[in-house]
Amino acid sequence: MRVVTWNVWWRFGPWRRRREAIRAVLAAAGPDLVGLQEVWGDERDNLAGWLAAELGLHWTWAPFASSARWRDRAPGDGCDVGVAVLSRWPIADREVLSLPAPGGAGDGRTALYVLADAPDPVPFFTTHLEAPPWASGTRMAQVRELVPFVAAHQGAAGRGPIVTGDLNAVPDSDEVRLLGGVRTAPVVPQMSLQDVWGYADPADPGTTWRNGNPYVKPGNPDARIDYIHVGGPHAVTSVGLLGERPVDGVWPSDHVAVVADLAEAPDTAKAPA
Repeated sequence: MRVVTWNVWWRFGPWRRRREAIRAVLAAAGPDLVGLQEVWGDERDNLAGWLAAELGLHWTWAPFASSARWRDRAPGDGCDVGVAVLSRWPIADREVLSLPAPGGAGDGRTALYVLADAPDPVPFFTTHLEAPPWASGTRMAQVRELVPFVAAHQGAAGRGPIVTGDLNAVPDSDEVRLLGGVRTAPVVPQMSLQDVWGYADPADPGTTWRNGNPYVKPGNPDARIDYIHVGGPHAVTSVGLLGERPVDGVWPSDHVAVVADLAEAPDTAKAPA
C-alpha cells in the first residue's frame, strides 16, 4: 500500500499550472491513499475532486471553519481551504474533528478521518496544524484532541491507523513527540504512532520545506514538517519524497510530499517471550 501526504499550497502562485504538476506527480507515484492539505474548493469545483477524477480515485474533504485569511493573501474567488483524502478504495466511513485554537486565534482547522474499504479496511487521517513558529502551545492542544480521535476510530478496521499531515513543526518539537507517543508519555495510554521517516536513509534529512523552492520565503531554515505516522500492524518497506523539482517548468507546491510503502506487519502475537 502506497501512502502520500502533501500540502498543495491552496490557490497561491500559478495554481492552474501547479495543479497539472500535482496531478502528474501523483499519477507517476500511483498512491493508494493520499492526505492533502491546503486544498481549495467551492460549490462549483474542488482540487481534490478534480485530482480524484483525473486519477480514478475516491475522495472527500473537510474545509476549515474560516477561509478569510487565505482569501486576503491570494485571490480565491470565494473558495474555502481545508484538508482532503484521495483513496484507491471506496470510503466506507468519514468524520471530521474541529481542532482547538486557544485564545480564539486560527482558521478553525480540522482533522479528517476516513475508513478506506480495502480488503483489510484502513483507518486513515489527515490534518494541518496551526502554522506560526511560536504556536507550539496551540499545536500541542490540537495534538491532544487529535490522538483520542485516532484512537476512537482505529478499532473499526483490519489494519492500524495511518496519520498524515502538515504539522508545521520539526521532528524534535514537543508536539511531534507528543503525537508519536514514543519519546514522551503518550496522550492515550499504550498508543504510539511511528514516524515513517525513521525507516529512511539516516543521511537523508527528509526536508519538505526548503530554500531551493522559489515559493518558500527566503530566510527560513530547511525543515521536515510533513509527516506520515503509522500504528501497528504496518511494516514500512520504503519511504521517500515526491515533488522535489519542477514539472514542465513549474514547481507543484511550496512543500515536498512524503511517500511511504507499507506492508502488513508479520504477526508477532505468538512470538516467544
